This record gives sequence, structure tokens and C-alpha cells, in this order.
Amino acid sequence: MRIGKEIKVMSKKNMDYNTPDWNKMSNGLVPTIIQDARTKNVLMLGYMNAEALNKTQETGKVTFFSRSKNRLWTKGEESGNFLNLVDIKNDCDNDSLLISVHPVGPTCHKGTDTCWEEENNSNFGFFSELEATIEQRRTAADGEKSYVASLFEKGINKIAQKVGEEAVETVIEAMDNNDELFLYESADLLFHYLMLLQAKGFTLKDIEAELMKRKK
Repeated sequence: MRIGKEIKVMSKKNMDYNTPDWNKMSNGLVPTIIQDARTKNVLMLGYMNAEALNKTQETGKVTFFSRSKNRLWTKGEESGNFLNLVDIKNDCDNDSLLISVHPVGPTCHKGTDTCWEEENNSNFGFFSELEATIEQRRTAADGEKSYVASLFEKGINKIAQKVGEEAVETVIEAMDNNDELFLYESADLLFHYLMLLQAKGFTLKDIEAELMKRKK
């Protein structure tokens, strides 16, 4: 079987992307990065030939060319931990693929979420950093030196009161024409809301999970 034989890639999902330049692949295999469509974490790296790419789109489940088995290999065909196809992108040189998926179970054959032994958790960028800072101040900071620590020391009722105050101020600014003040009060509201979440034992991931349950 010639790994790099030319096969017209059919798309049941009508995905718009450039077909890899197979002439660049000396062995007919294109490096394929697998990324969780929701968390944006990289899960694994595999290799595809044209036939594997075609099958991936036809079935909606990511299929690679296994160099060890010397055949097509659908991820999850034995474990049930499939990678359900969401999107395909080719890079600027048409010689590597980025495939977005919804993973079913752990991706790595060793049982971890990723092949780098990382947890496949959502990351909210600076908001996740802010949550970590609030957690650190809540548990380790001096209430006389830290506003966050002092507010937690006063209890959940005081934190909830501050959220209410900031919400009212945000609404007032929303009805005005000063965008700078509106954003300022919105930031205050979000900051205090993150504190309230932690006071109740929750994080943004819990809010994400609740909203995901409502998605239709």
C-alpha cells in the first residue's frame, strides 16, 4: 500500500480548507495536531495520509495512519475513546493539519486526557489567573494588607452585598453614555462576583458546566 497515494478528499461536513500538499510529504504523511474544540488544549499529535483524511471526514471520527500498525487506525476503535470531528485547518504552507474535536474520554492510550499527561480543563485566560490570585489571597494573605482577604474575613454576606452594590452601579452606568465608567464598574462587578463564587465553593468552570447543560 502506498501511503501517500492521491485520493480526492470528500467532505460530508462541507469543510472549507486547503488540501495538504502531498508532494511535500516524502512518506505521504502529514503531521496532524489534535485540539479540543472547547478547551483549545492540544491533545495529541498523529499522522494522516490522504485516505485517513478522507475517512475522517466521511465518518466524523478522526482516523490516522498508524506507522506501527502500517494501516489506517481510527482513534477509539478499541477503547471507545473517539475523537469526534469538529473542524479541519491546514497551515500556511499546506504541510500540517490542525483538527478540532470533541473527545470522548481520555485521549492518550495511557489513560490521561492528553499525551502530555495534562488535564484537559477549560482555561479562561486572565480570568483564570484572577481566580488563582483570589484563591491565594483568600487562603494565605493578611486581611490587614489584602482587600480580598479582608472581605473574605467579613463573610459571605458582606461579599454578596458588595456584588449587589457593584451590580447596581453597573446598571446605572449602562444607562449613561460614559463607556469608560461602564467598563470600570463592569470590571468591579466581575471581580467581586468571582469572589462570591469562591465563597460558595465554585469557580467559572462550574458556571461553564451549567451553561453547557442549557445549550440546545
